Amino acid sequence: MKKLALTSALLLLLLAPATFAAHHVNGTWQLDVTLGDGQGGQATLTLEEGEEGKLTGKYSGALGEEALTGTVNGNEVEVSFDSQAGKITYKGTVSGDTIEGTCTYGQLGEGTFKGTKKKE
Repeated sequence: MKKLALTSALLLLLLAPATFAAHHVNGTWQLDVTLGDGQGGQATLTLEEGEEGKLTGKYSGALGEEALTGTVNGNEVEVSFDSQAGKITYKGTVSGDTIEGTCTYGQLGEGTFKGTKKKE
């Protein structure tokens, strides 16, 4: 009986970090974006994680405000939305309160982004 209780307690301890990290991307992310032509700007992504790693939220930036959807799998995040410039996609890796990766801005080109999570 003690062995079962000890095993259960160990499993809970091992699973606890996954529970606490489950919604680690929730919040507002301030991004610096640089496109391949050297032009850049800033964007804000507001993200909320739902069931099975599905993301919803909002983009605010040079292209206005748009609803976005995406996924999170561990530290890998991908979000996208449609705009007048075409499909916009961000693919990045989260590390604590920072994120960086690549982006595609439809007909405007490809680039990179780096950002931080806004303290709430």
